[in-house]
Amino acid sequence: MASQARGLQNFISDLRNAKSKEEETRRVDKELANIRKKFTPSGNKVGEDGNNTSLSSYQRKKYVWKLVYIHVLGYDVDFGHPEVLTLVRSPKYTEKHVGYTALSLLLRGDDPMINSVVSTIRKDLTLQGSGKNGGPAADSAQSLALCSIANISGLELIQTLHGEVQHVLVSKDSTPNVKKKAALCLLRLVRTSPNLLAGREFAPHVAQLLQDRHLGVLTSAMGLLNGLASQHTSEYESLIPYVVHILGMLVLKRACARDYLYYRTPSPWLQIKLLKFLQLYPQAISPPSDNGSNDSAANKACVSQLTSVVSKILTETDVSDSINKSNADHAILFEAVSLIVVWGSAGPVQLRDGAMKLLGKFISVREPNIRYLGLMTMAKLAQLDGSAESIKKHQATVLVSLKDADISVRRRALDLLFVMCDTDNAERIVDELVAHLVLADAGIREEMVLKIAILAEKYATDLRWYVDTILKLISISGDHVSDAIWHRVVQIVTNHPQGDLQAYAAATLLVGASPRRCHETAVRIAAYVLGEFGFLIAERPGMSGEEQFRILHQHWATSDQQTRAILISTYAKLANLYEECRPLVAPVFARCKNSVDIEIQQRSAEYSFMREAFSPEAVEDLLREMPPFEDRRQSALEQRLKEKEGDDSAAVMKATRPSPAQKLRAAESAAAARAAEEAAMTEENESSSIVEEEEKQEESNERDQIPTVGIPKEVIPAMRKAFSNLCTSQSGVLFENTLLQVGVKHEYVGAQGRISVFFGNVSEKSAKTPLHHFRVVVDEVEHLRIQTQGTQGLLDDDADGGCTVAVRTQAKLLLLVEVTAPFDDAPAMRVMFETEDGARHEYPLRLPVVATCFMEPVTLEPAAFMQRWKSLEGQERECQEVVKAPANAPPIDEEYMSRIAKIITEGLKFGRCAGCDPTPWTVSGAATFRTGAKDLNGNSINVGCLVRVEANPQAGAFRVTTRTLHPLCSKAVKNVALVSIKLA
Repeated sequence: MASQARGLQNFISDLRNAKSKEEETRRVDKELANIRKKFTPSGNKVGEDGNNTSLSSYQRKKYVWKLVYIHVLGYDVDFGHPEVLTLVRSPKYTEKHVGYTALSLLLRGDDPMINSVVSTIRKDLTLQGSGKNGGPAADSAQSLALCSIANISGLELIQTLHGEVQHVLVSKDSTPNVKKKAALCLLRLVRTSPNLLAGREFAPHVAQLLQDRHLGVLTSAMGLLNGLASQHTSEYESLIPYVVHILGMLVLKRACARDYLYYRTPSPWLQIKLLKFLQLYPQAISPPSDNGSNDSAANKACVSQLTSVVSKILTETDVSDSINKSNADHAILFEAVSLIVVWGSAGPVQLRDGAMKLLGKFISVREPNIRYLGLMTMAKLAQLDGSAESIKKHQATVLVSLKDADISVRRRALDLLFVMCDTDNAERIVDELVAHLVLADAGIREEMVLKIAILAEKYATDLRWYVDTILKLISISGDHVSDAIWHRVVQIVTNHPQGDLQAYAAATLLVGASPRRCHETAVRIAAYVLGEFGFLIAERPGMSGEEQFRILHQHWATSDQQTRAILISTYAKLANLYEECRPLVAPVFARCKNSVDIEIQQRSAEYSFMREAFSPEAVEDLLREMPPFEDRRQSALEQRLKEKEGDDSAAVMKATRPSPAQKLRAAESAAAARAAEEAAMTEENESSSIVEEEEKQEESNERDQIPTVGIPKEVIPAMRKAFSNLCTSQSGVLFENTLLQVGVKHEYVGAQGRISVFFGNVSEKSAKTPLHHFRVVVDEVEHLRIQTQGTQGLLDDDADGGCTVAVRTQAKLLLLVEVTAPFDDAPAMRVMFETEDGARHEYPLRLPVVATCFMEPVTLEPAAFMQRWKSLEGQERECQEVVKAPANAPPIDEEYMSRIAKIITEGLKFGRCAGCDPTPWTVSGAATFRTGAKDLNGNSINVGCLVRVEANPQAGAFRVTTRTLHPLCSKAVKNVALVSIKLA
C-alpha cells in the first residue's frame, strides 16, 4: 500500500495545507473532475458494468481511495461505482479489500445499484477454500463480505442475504474469524429488522455456537444472543444452562486461553455479556419444583453453580493497584450486583448482604469512578425488600459524598439518600439536604429542591413540617422552586381541611410574606392560600383582612404579570369577606382595567362589575373557597422527576411507591369524604326528590313531542365555505344564523392542538330569546385523543341538563386534541338547545380539525425533493385531481401563483421547496405529519408528505398531486388543497 498511496498522500497533504474552506473545496472539485475523466471510458474500452478497462490496478485503487477520502470529508460522491464493483469482483485480496471498503462507505441500503453487487457478495460468502492458498482467500473474502453487509444494512440486502449469513455462522467449515464477523453482522441485521429470525428455530444454532471452544467466537455469539434475547426474551430461555456453564468455567475454573487473559482476569468482556444475559431472566434463580425428574436435578445444579459464581465474584473482587485490572474486575462486579438486584427477594439473602457490605467499602474509596458506580449500584440494591436497615448503616458515608468535588458523585449520592429515606430517618435526611442546599452549586440545586419536596411530602407525619420545609426551600433557593412544587403545596393544604393545617399554612405564609424583600414564589403561594383560607386567621392580632391586604400589596410593584393576576383574585376574595378592604381594593381594580396585560385587565374588569351584574348571593357563591383538587395517581412532581431521570431510575421507582404516611392521609381523606357524603344523603328529602323527578319526566315527555329544527338550507353554502376557510386559518366564524353564532380559534404544535369554540347568542337581531338546555356533543374518533372542558352544563349528556346562553353572552368549549394516526375526515359536533317558544334546535357541525393542521414544514433541496418524489410513486401513495379555477377568478398569472404558494406554505403548513419547480406555474412543498403514537423503540411515528400544484393558464385549471407513505394522508392533503385553491 505504501508504494501505491503516494498520489493519495499528496492529495491529503494538499487538503490539510488548505488555508480556507473555499480553497479545500476548489482542490476537491479539481480532483473529482480529474477522477471522473479517468473513469470515463473511451472507444471500445467499456466493461460490462460501464467501467474503464484501460485503468491499471494501481490507478483504480488510487482513485477509489481518493473518492473514499472525499466522501469521509463530507463531500457528495455520485460516480465511480462501476470501478468499485470491478475491485469487489477482483480475485486479488488487495483489490477486493479496497472495493469492499469503498462499497461499505459509498453505497446505501436503498441505492438502486445494490442489486448489481448482491450476486458478488453472495459468491464471496459461499466461497470455499481450494488448493493450498484457497483457505486464506476464502476466509478473507467472507470477512470482507460480512463487514460490507453489516455496514450497508439495507432492507433489500437483509432480506436477500440474511440466510447466507446464518449459514456461514453455523457452518462447521467456517473459521473462528469468520464466525465472529458473521455473529456481529447478524446482530446488526437483527437490530435493523427485529423479526428477521424465528427464535425457537434459531435457538439450537446459538446453543451450538455456545459450545465452541474459541473465546472470540463465544464473545461475538453472546453479543448476538443478548441482542436477540432483549427483543424476544422467552424464546431463548433454554440457553441459560449453557451461559451458566461458560460463566462457571471462566470464574470458578479460570479456564481461559492466554490470549484472552486481561491482567489475569479471564475474558472480562465475555463475563459481562454472560451476566447481562442472565439479568433478562430473574426467574432463573427461583428454586425448581422437586419432581424427581432429570430436568429438576439439572435445574438445581444450574442454580447452585450460578450462586457459586456470583458469590465468588463478590468475595474475590477488591480494589487493585492496577487501574486497568481494577476497571475490568469492577465492571464484572457491578454486573453481578445488578444481577442480584434483578433477582430481588427470590435471590439468596447472603448474596444481598455480601453485595451491600462490598458496596459500602467501595463508596468510601478515593477513586471517584468506583465511588460513583458504588453509589449508583447501592441505590438499585436499596430497592429490594429487607435491605433498608443494612443500607442505613452507610448514611453518614453517603452524606460525605454529597460534598464531593465531582458533581456526578454528588448526584449519585443524592439519588441514594433519596432511595434510603423512610419514615424513621426522613426528617434527618431532609434537614441535612436543606442545610447542604445553601452550599450546593447551581448545577445540582434544581434536582435537590425537587427531591427534597417529594421526600417532605412523602414522609411527612405532620403536614405542618412539610409546609415549613417548602418555605425553607423558597427562602434558600427560590429560583429553583418550580411552579409544580408550590402548586402541590396549595393542593395538599386545600385537600386536608382536617386539623389546623389550613390555618397554620395561612399564618405561616403571612409571616413569610411580611418582609419587603421576599421571593416571588413565596408571594404567589401566600396570595393563593390567604385568598382561600385567610379568614381562618383574621381574628388573630396583626392578621386582619386589612393587614393581609397591606402585606400582600407591598409586593405589587416588584411582581411579574403572573403574580399580579393571582394577587387580583386574592384582593377580590378579601374585599368580599371584609368591608374594610373594599376601599383599598377598588383603586387597584380601577387602575388595572387599562392594563396592557389581557389577563390582568380581564380579571380586574370582571371583579369590578361583579357586584353590579349579580346578586350578593351569587357573588358570594362565585368567590367562595375552591373545592378540593382531584387526587391524581401520580403527582406533578413525580411526573417531573420521571421526565428528568427516566422510568428505570431508582429514584423514580421510589417516588412512585406510596409511603405509609401517604396511605394514612389518603385513608383519612377518604373517610372524611364518605362521612360528608353520608350526612348529605341523610338530609335529603326523599318525597321532594320524587316530586321533582316526576316533574322532570313530564317536561321531558312534552319536549319529546316537539319537532327538532335543523340547519336552514340557505345557511348551508355559507357554512361550508366558512369550514373550508377555517381549515387553513387560525380563527373565524364556523356557523351563523339568526339565533346562534359559532366561532372557532385553533392552534397546533406538533401532534397536539388546542381548539376554542365560542357559542354566542345573537338573537337580539330577531326574537331576543335566551337559549335554554344548551348542550354540545363532540363525537369520539379513533384517530384523535380528545379532552373537553366547557361552561358548566355545556357537556351534559342528559337532555334536561345543559346551560342557558342569555342574549349577547357566550358559552365556551375548550378541546385539547392529540392525533394518533393519519385521517381524512373532520370530527363531528352536535349543538342542541331550546328557545323560549319551546322549539328544539339541533345543528350537526364539523370541527375544522384536518390532517394539515398537524403538519410541520420541511425545506428540501431540489435533488432531495425529486429523489423522495420518485421513491413515493405508486397508486396507493399518490392522489391526483384536476380542478378548474372559479368562474369569477382572474386569469392565472404570477400574482395568482403567489397566492397559491401562500396557501401551500401558510394554509397547508408545507415548506416551499425552491428550485424544484421547472416553470413559474408549479409550486412544490414538503412537510411531516406529526402523530403522538409511538413505535416499539419509543420514537414518535411521523409521515413524510409531498405536494405539487401545477397550473395550466390556457385551460384555467390546476392539477394537485400529493404523495405520502400513507394513503389517507395523500387523500387528506389533496382535499384541503383543492378546496383552498377554489377559494383562492
